Amino acid sequence: MKKIGIVGGVGWPSTLDYYRQICLAANTHFKAKGTKTPYPTPPMTIESLVMHETRGFRAQPGDSDDAWAKYDGAFRGALLRLQEAGCDFGIIANNTSHTRLHAIRQGLTLPVVSILEETASAASASGATKALVLGTEVTMRADDYAEVLRDRGIAPNTRLSDGTIDKLQALIDQEFDQGATDRGRRGLLDLCSACVVDRESTVVLLACTELPLAFPAHGHAASFRSDGFRFINTTAAHVQAALQISLGLRPL
Repeated sequence: MKKIGIVGGVGWPSTLDYYRQICLAANTHFKAKGTKTPYPTPPMTIESLVMHETRGFRAQPGDSDDAWAKYDGAFRGALLRLQEAGCDFGIIANNTSHTRLHAIRQGLTLPVVSILEETASAASASGATKALVLGTEVTMRADDYAEVLRDRGIAPNTRLSDGTIDKLQALIDQEFDQGATDRGRRGLLDLCSACVVDRESTVVLLACTELPLAFPAHGHAASFRSDGFRFINTTAAHVQAALQISLGLRPL
């Protein structure tokens, strides 16, 4: 199996979810093949960043590369350390940093699997024709998800109001910082109710890797239905791609 390098800590609850999902999915794969226990799991190295620091390094979409230099450098440095640790490829266990992946990748030879691409592919496979992107303020103000969705024939939402974006960022900070709370789940569903007009044709992208923690019963499904909405779990889509690559079932 290829060795997976994970940039984590941004935040830590979703990093745990990544590790757990990769191991459980690998166990399921090898159990189905008749492998004896203990089931194999991919070799992994986790490089855990300090989110308190990386949050302070964030600029805004559209700002110059100079404004993002510290942020990009923190993630690039983590990936370089994973490269030096012998990892065959890397994944970053959050969505926000992928708005800067074009800059973060500079100087790396380590392949990095994009959560944006894997999520958009999962949305396309779901049959949805529209998508609502919910995540951090950076993710929702950037155009990256809109671009990969349009490439697959899916219409993204128009940018939400600043008030709505700020409300969701506050909800993430207060109710998802250490895992999902009941109040966080209710707030997320209220936001879906306010923003989704056609529930059948629209899929909601949980484009912050803490948000899927609000739906533990569906934790390993890239696409699922709950509370009258269709969702894409960005963590699960990313994990499935990473495991398939590690197992040699798809190319990098």
